[in-house]
Amino acid sequence: MPTSTIIYEGDLRTVATHRQSGTEIETDAPTDNQGKGERFSPTDLVATALGACMATTMGIKSRDLPVDLRGMKLSVQKIMKADPRRIAGVHIVFDFPEGFRADEKTRAILERTAHTCPVMYSIHPDMEVKVDFHWPVLA
Repeated sequence: MPTSTIIYEGDLRTVATHRQSGTEIETDAPTDNQGKGERFSPTDLVATALGACMATTMGIKSRDLPVDLRGMKLSVQKIMKADPRRIAGVHIVFDFPEGFRADEKTRAILERTAHTCPVMYSIHPDMEVKVDFHWPVLA
């Protein structure tokens, strides 16, 4: 069974449907590539998928540690390059809630887990990925 189906609606917009759940995602071409930029672009989804994968694998690992990652926030910046047009890099910043507490060993485990998520292993090695973890200051 396919993972998803995609319908091109015209005017540089698609609607992708996740086959298992029926959830839909619409995409638009970005404004710097003839689009309206009213939705995620396909390249936005690649960068966002990396952040979501990192967060998800950290969430899986956190169950064994145990720490609670609820409230963890990621900021994802996609950097484009021309000729050929492609994603040159992604910068992801992790911010943890003030109440989050984890020792250095746990933090190292979570960081390593983030860097070894399936999407990270799937992106082209020429794509530069920068990741910053902003851990709360331990009192």
